[in-house]
Amino acid sequence: MRSPTLPTPPEPRSPCRHTPACPTAQSADAEAARVVASHPEQGWSLLCNGVFVFEDTGELHPDGRVISPHRPAIAVA
Repeated sequence: MRSPTLPTPPEPRSPCRHTPACPTAQSADAEAARVVASHPEQGWSLLCNGVFVFEDTGELHPDGRVISPHRPAIAVA
């Protein structure tokens, strides 16, 4: 007996209302979305695709995924 295939849930609608639309939170370029709320004193910004970006370059996505900080390595002379 095969288990039933569950439908894939629809991607949450982005609050993005401008043209061209911002990349979704699942896109590789999710960080390119516009900032809709910024709190530099607290070290974070909310993008219009629902992604929170932090000043240490970490991210929190709407589906709960956490992206660790990914600063470029600094070369020491």
